[in-house]
Amino acid sequence: MLAQAAAGHYAVPAININNLEWIGAVLDAAQSCGSPLILGVSAGAAKYMFGWKNVVQMVTNTIETKKITIPVALHVDHGTYEACVAALEAGFSSVMFDGSKLPFAENLAKTKEIVALAKKHHATVEAEVGGIGGTEDGVTANGEIANVEECATMAAKTDICCLAAGIGNIHGIYPADWKGLDFNKLQEIFKAVNNKPLVLHGGTGIPAEQISKAISLGICKIN
Repeated sequence: MLAQAAAGHYAVPAININNLEWIGAVLDAAQSCGSPLILGVSAGAAKYMFGWKNVVQMVTNTIETKKITIPVALHVDHGTYEACVAALEAGFSSVMFDGSKLPFAENLAKTKEIVALAKKHHATVEAEVGGIGGTEDGVTANGEIANVEECATMAAKTDICCLAAGIGNIHGIYPADWKGLDFNKLQEIFKAVNNKPLVLHGGTGIPAEQISKAISLGICKIN
């Protein structure tokens, strides 16, 4: 999905789901637009929906019943190590291991382990460097700007599919004094990771013109 998005100069929407009605509505919307879709699931949402395996079955059955034909990925959003392992074993096609709060060496090592496990399940992995601002699923960060060298190392030393790197983006509502995305840093990161697809979290609330510019600078997935 993301390789095609990069070639076509667009980004794939990653929309979090929280219940059966939400799953149906998001699939219908993407199908009507002819858009590939990434369904994101946080640990909290998975718990609410009675576990990772139940989420897989709900999504699979809904896709079949609605005769959805667009490409759909089922993805863990901001997963811990344990959550990623459980979701992969349940049948998720993609996971985000969020080790951004760990020392970088530990983040790198655990990301490598998750990638190795994902390969056994024919799944892909998103990593994160630099915490995304705001609060999501109990994780709070201040909108960090990712370290470019750490981004380069993560991309070079792991076989991740894509990288989420903090560039001033925030989960949830953006404050009135928000400074906007750091496009200079985004350009540096994209070059440093050798054009590996980048992910923009906190897409809700970012002005359309900044979204478009971010896509032009290497963003291929927008949460």
